[in-house]
Amino acid sequence: MSSKLAIRVAPASALALLALIATATSAHATYPGNNNGRLAFGITVDGNANPDVYSVLPNGRALRQLTDDPGFDACAAYSTDGELIAWCGPGGVWLMNQDGTDKRQLTTFGNFPDISPDGSKIVFNGAPPGSANVDIWTVDIATGDLTRLTTADGLDQFGAWSPDGSKIVFESTRTGVKQVWLMNADGSNQTQLTLDATPKDQVPDWSPDGSHIAYVARNAAVGGDIWEINADGTDPHPITSGLDLLGTAWSPDGTQIATLEWTTRTVEVMNADGSDRHAVHPLGIQFVPGWQPRGTGLDDLGE
Repeated sequence: MSSKLAIRVAPASALALLALIATATSAHATYPGNNNGRLAFGITVDGNANPDVYSVLPNGRALRQLTDDPGFDACAAYSTDGELIAWCGPGGVWLMNQDGTDKRQLTTFGNFPDISPDGSKIVFNGAPPGSANVDIWTVDIATGDLTRLTTADGLDQFGAWSPDGSKIVFESTRTGVKQVWLMNADGSNQTQLTLDATPKDQVPDWSPDGSHIAYVARNAAVGGDIWEINADGTDPHPITSGLDLLGTAWSPDGTQIATLEWTTRTVEVMNADGSDRHAVHPLGIQFVPGWQPRGTGLDDLGE
């Protein structure tokens, strides 16, 4: 049962900023697109204590730095039209244009954001000041109003909107083992999808047509292998074997998946069946990527 608790977010300058965990990555839905746009992800380069958000073409060209503050910047997730990026920055969830301009803070807690298909809300996870329970929340982009969607004991994390905006996939430890769950966009009808004994990890993602969900089964030192399941909970099966991966980001055309190879801390792209894995760019220590849909009128793919 959801708890629709509306909270007005005060300006960031009036509140103390909360520290973000250094392993934060992203949770996001992938939306259909005519072409596969850029990949955005955090990178820590030599001499920096924290990562900044960068974007790059899937072929590794035209790397661009989008943030440059001294705090932790990662968890990048694109809007449906590819024009906006939500990310976890210093003290909460932030929003900027896809070229790094017009940055603004939306919340004073939380991480792992994902923008709704209609562009009105962002789902994220976190515990507000005074609470120790990590839950799934949404923030209204226009008003800053917060709504709490989950209230179960334990960790509820990594929320991602379905491409049609009607559902949110997330992961929860409420049964004792972190599993993939599904709920309506208003927090109702929370249903467990995965039932095996293997813990799941960051982060799940929807196929662009909304029929499948990819996720990581934690069977390695930090991450594990990527699995795929039908959105109705049937036919869970692995698409990689013996790897240590974190994150799933389906390409907008549905043919590829981007992930983070943990042992090398490098973003990789593979075919949706797990074949032809290859690194995208060699720079620095990298974090889980989000994949940009190519919206009408975008000229962002130019080199």
